[in-house]
Amino acid sequence: MADLSALQAEVARNTDVGTSVVTLVQKLADELEAANGDPAAIQAIVDQLRSNDDALAAAVTANTPTPTP
Repeated sequence: MADLSALQAEVARNTDVGTSVVTLVQKLADELEAANGDPAAIQAIVDQLRSNDDALAAAVTANTPTPTP
């Protein structure tokens, strides 16, 4: 029987990431609802999202192996 521990660890990691995304979306919805009518608060949320996007893009790029020809 094959050792599935690496696969199990990756599935657990993927599940944790998925749960984090759901939590983030829910938090953003709550923050946007609370910031209703406050342009400065909404802009702060937009700025935070852009910063998070940049960090996520950099992490994906850094951790994506270059395919061998």
